[in-house]
Amino acid sequence: MRVRGRSRRRISIAALTCYKPGHRSRLICRPRRDDGRRDGRKSFSWRDYRDLLIAAHQQLGGPIVLIWDNLNVHKAAGLREFADSRDWLTILYLPPYAPDLNPVEGIWSLLRRGWLSHVAFSTPEHLIRTVRSGVRHIQYRSNLIDGCLTETGLTIRSA
Repeated sequence: MRVRGRSRRRISIAALTCYKPGHRSRLICRPRRDDGRRDGRKSFSWRDYRDLLIAAHQQLGGPIVLIWDNLNVHKAAGLREFADSRDWLTILYLPPYAPDLNPVEGIWSLLRRGWLSHVAFSTPEHLIRTVRSGVRHIQYRSNLIDGCLTETGLTIRSA
């Protein structure tokens, strides 16, 4: 999402939809604000994703099978090394160009069509507050998270 106006700052959001048969679905999100410097990173680095996965592991309290899209940073060497050294983490990848198989795309759609629609954001902080509010609403309604998985046509089975 881009904040228009006097600033070209960007807000990036990483999200994980978490499913386990017999348990409530979860949504874990982290926003990241671009600092606006020309030499600064505008999006999440592999270290940011590593930290998100560590936080998810602590919140979920168990092994994670991560099904990820093919974003370049998701395949970064540092992230692969991190995953290879963690017995609680298994990473699989969606086919290329398959956003219709990614439940997180449904979360973005819910946010865009709901909490972020018809709003002129005055500051990056205003955007972040609104996104957090929308995310909290979705987090408390696991049926919305379940619906995002249902829309993909994928199913979760116990091992």
